[in-house]
Amino acid sequence: MENRVAAVIAAHKRHGCGGIVSVCSAHPAVIRAAEELAREYGATLLLESTSNQVDQFGGYTGLTPAQFIAQVKALLPADANPVFGGDHLGPNRWQHLPSDEAMKNSEELIRHYVQAGYEKIHLDCSMSCAGDPVPLPDATVAERAARLCRIAEDTRAAMPGAVPLVYIIGTEVPVPGGAKEALDGVTPTTPDAARTTYAVHKDTFAAHGLGDDVWARVVALVVQPGVEFDHHGVEDYRPERATALSAVANDFPHAVFEAHSTDYQTPQAFKALVRDHFAILKVGPALTFAYREALFGLCQIAIELGLETDTDLIGEADIVMREDPADWQKYYHGDRREQRLLRAYSLSDRIRYYWTKPRLAKSVQELLDVLGTREIPLGVAHQYLPLGAEACRARGEKITADNLINNTIKAALAPYYAACA
Repeated sequence: MENRVAAVIAAHKRHGCGGIVSVCSAHPAVIRAAEELAREYGATLLLESTSNQVDQFGGYTGLTPAQFIAQVKALLPADANPVFGGDHLGPNRWQHLPSDEAMKNSEELIRHYVQAGYEKIHLDCSMSCAGDPVPLPDATVAERAARLCRIAEDTRAAMPGAVPLVYIIGTEVPVPGGAKEALDGVTPTTPDAARTTYAVHKDTFAAHGLGDDVWARVVALVVQPGVEFDHHGVEDYRPERATALSAVANDFPHAVFEAHSTDYQTPQAFKALVRDHFAILKVGPALTFAYREALFGLCQIAIELGLETDTDLIGEADIVMREDPADWQKYYHGDRREQRLLRAYSLSDRIRYYWTKPRLAKSVQELLDVLGTREIPLGVAHQYLPLGAEACRARGEKITADNLINNTIKAALAPYYAACA
């Protein structure tokens, strides 16, 4: 059985075009929208969970890898056939621990992901643990990645008939979820750094008995193409700055580049990234940002239609976040006014951690219940959610609350599929 991600990358290596969208989100509305779009485009549906979202202890979603896959399959049509990927798998969650302890947890993390049925594994050991030098040398990163790859291969070998794993490596890994501080320019990875990372990992894998068969399944290297986003701004892709880096991908027989933090790039940028061999485009916060945007727009639509709910969703969201600040406080700085703005509108979208909180989930359901399946006048929908309203029209769908949410998310995601087609 061929790994479908490997097939897409092999086609790109042959023809220099085409790629794959990596949807990194645990939100049901995002997952459903992604499945529908992948079906429209005839594309492989690649759904990823990060080590923050899902781990052997539950992550912030409360789900183990096996539970995440089961939840996704329950959400989707019976004939949906997603590929599951694990993102930033390594010591990310345990950086506060000494490396020995963090790596033991990482080994167990990898076992759980592979046993659950994940087929794409991002081996990310780029972060320093307690007592480690900052940054870690390439040799240390590669040594730890090889150690985890060995665990993954041994675990997969005990699963007869399972699809072979593919791996992503890299040491210049953008911070998950976007930059914490304001951007002041983003420098692309240098060609020499990319070549060194690739060579050091290849030699280290071989030293661990991970030979040519395994190395041929290392399908991408995470590098920095010069894209990023912070709370209020986006660093747009500038192809001329990544020309030399892009050319390095031609040195790799089986691998391309994986681009993280591509959220909020333009449709033209996505096409240029794929053309320049950044053939795996990862997206996450931009999609839950679109979900939040749809809900806030529906709040205003309900007011315009004279519909009343028991709670103010927008105000309730801010209260819930202030009462439980653990998932935003160390990221959102400034005075009270700035923090309130960030809680609602930061491009890093840390409000996504709160939609499952019972109090907020109840407010969302109340809003959707009061709007129901009524058809919303085009002019009202267009005032607050123009992209969703136009997408409903284009697809011949009624302009309802559910369809506006779904199509607002699709509007954010569709340029990715168009670029990778």
